[in-house]
Order: sequence, then C-alpha cells, then structure tokens
Amino acid sequence: MKAEQLQQHVATILAPTGVQLNGPNPWDLQVHNPQFYPRVLSQGTLGLGESYMDGWWDCDQLDQFIFRALRADLYHAARLSWKSKLEILFTRVLNRQARGRAARNAQHHYDIGNQLYQLMLDERMVYSCAYWKNAADLNQAQENKLDLVCRKINLQPGQRVLDIGCGWGSFARFAAERYGAQVVGITLAREQVKLARERCLGLPVEIRLQDYRDVREQFDHVVSIGMAEHVGHRNYRTYLQTAARCLKDDGLFLLHTIGMAYSRTSADPFIHKYIFPHCLLPSMKQLSAAMEHVFVLEDCHNLSVHYDTTLRAWFHNFDRQWEQLRDAYDERFYRMWKYYLLSSAGAFRARHNQVWQLVLSKKGVLGGYESVR
Repeated sequence: MKAEQLQQHVATILAPTGVQLNGPNPWDLQVHNPQFYPRVLSQGTLGLGESYMDGWWDCDQLDQFIFRALRADLYHAARLSWKSKLEILFTRVLNRQARGRAARNAQHHYDIGNQLYQLMLDERMVYSCAYWKNAADLNQAQENKLDLVCRKINLQPGQRVLDIGCGWGSFARFAAERYGAQVVGITLAREQVKLARERCLGLPVEIRLQDYRDVREQFDHVVSIGMAEHVGHRNYRTYLQTAARCLKDDGLFLLHTIGMAYSRTSADPFIHKYIFPHCLLPSMKQLSAAMEHVFVLEDCHNLSVHYDTTLRAWFHNFDRQWEQLRDAYDERFYRMWKYYLLSSAGAFRARHNQVWQLVLSKKGVLGGYESVR
C-alpha cells in the first residue's frame, strides 16, 4: 500500500474521534515521519507509543487525543503485533507474578530513582489516585485520600495495620501520625524501602522488603493501595486469602485498585514493555470470583474521575521539574513518561480505566457497614 493510502487509512480510522492528521485542533496529531502510518497500523498501541517516544508525531493535548480515541472504542480495533500476541499467549500459560518475577517487576518501575518520584508526587509521596473532594491542590487531595482510607476502616489509636504494597510509606506515616496506629508496610522495591524507613523514622512503623505471601501475623486491619494491579490474574485468590489470613475476624480490608470493566489476562503492550512489566488491571468479575468464601463485600466506591486530575497534576510537576532530572534521564525517557502520564489521564477521563475502593470483611459486619465518603 502506498504512503498516501496508508495515511488515508489512518485518517479514516480516526474520523469517528474527531481527530485529524496535521489538523488545527490541539488534540490533532502532527505527524513528522510518514513511517508513522505503517508502524501504527502494524503494531497498534505499542507502535503508537513507541513512535511518540521516537518523536515521529506530536499532539498539543495528548490526554484529549487518547480520551477521544477510547470513547470511540478504537482501543479494541487496534491491531497487535506478533510479539504482543505471543506475550498474551505466554501470560495465559505462565504466572508472570510468581515470587521471583514479582520482585523484578516491581524494581523495574519503582527503583528507577527516588528523585523522580519526589519531584513528581505530593509531599507525602502518594503514588495512587488522590481524592479531590474539597481539595485545592495535590497535597490536600492526597491527604484526603489517606484520611478516607483510615475512616473507611474505622482506624483507632493503637491498632495494628498491614499495608500491602506500602510504597514510600505514605499511608503508614499518615496513619501513625494522625490516628496513632502501628503499621507494618511491605514492598518488593529496595529503593522504596530505604526512603520509606527514613520518612517513617521515629514512628511506630516497620517497613519490610517482603512478599505479601510471606506475611504470617494477624492485624486489626489490612490495606492495599495500588498493589492489586501487580498481582496477576493467577494470583488474585492467593492475594485475597493472604489478606484474610492476616486479618482478625472483626477487622476490615480496604482494597484500592485500578480496574477495568472487562476481564483481561495481559496488559496493554506499551505499558507492559516500558512502564509496569506484567501488570494487569483486574475486572470486578475477576475480583469477585477470587473473593468467594473469603470476603464479604461491604462497600464499593468508584474514584476513577479523580485519577484524571491526579495524573495531570503529576505531569505538571514532572514537566516543571524536568531540568532537575535531565542529568539522570534522556529526552526519550521524557517523552515516554509524558505519554504514560497523559495517556493514562485520558483513559480515566474516558472511563476506560476505573479506580475502586472496596471495603471487605471476613464474616460480614453485624448490623451493616455504613459507607464513608
């Protein structure tokens, strides 16, 4: 097919979205390399992201372009390369989040430099969806979210909490400072452990480099914020059974996770290759099946619209602080990170991705659970 025909084919695919090639709108694609057309047609979402990293195209409002594409359901029409199809096949057969692989997966993303996250995130370094209700800035929105979690589990002074996937200790520190809780936080990322221990120094907080499957103690409550995405569909049952084993009979488990409206067994090829290796956004069907005979669902809260705002705030910080990061990362990384953050913002705006906070109990709360917002 000739170059002109390939360009017209891409233009036809984009037509339902209102996105034009080299058009006047801020969400239009400005194509710099004609090889973009065969690349994106043959490689789908991976080719789209990689060609952006290579500078083959630009878009003034990248998040709005992705929003329009997803609302028009172009994601399902995108073709996969043979490598992506092979990866999907391997994911169905293999457990990509088994013990040894899980540590490598976590370190690929979370150990790329604490300075990047310190400059991009809020003061508490919360790397998950903020709660923008009555918040004017990212710092307040993230404190709102941490407080919301504490209120949902009815956290009391002196109670012990297990934080599965504790990151840089943001929840642990908040729960200890504001609620007088004792917290054990676990993560598989070594750099997170080092900084989390520094940030929680002097508080009743223990940060461990530990796989969730190896925790044996019992706690008054368990929380897991932004961890389930790294568990994998083959491990949801084990993940929930572990949380139940570590939870006292009258305690609550708060599960905060990004999710999707339909079930998958593999991640988007671009996200898998460059951002979160072998991550998987669970569906409610997958989580519900894993909960059977383990947990009672007390409450479900969808926060997805709040993640759009959060991701744009992260990009604003990242972009504003880029000069401080240039020595550690190159321009291709900048374009990769920008694509990751803004395309994710567009995905949440389009409601392609969701964020759920589930409150779970082992036997059901007698008299019922009162929802907290």
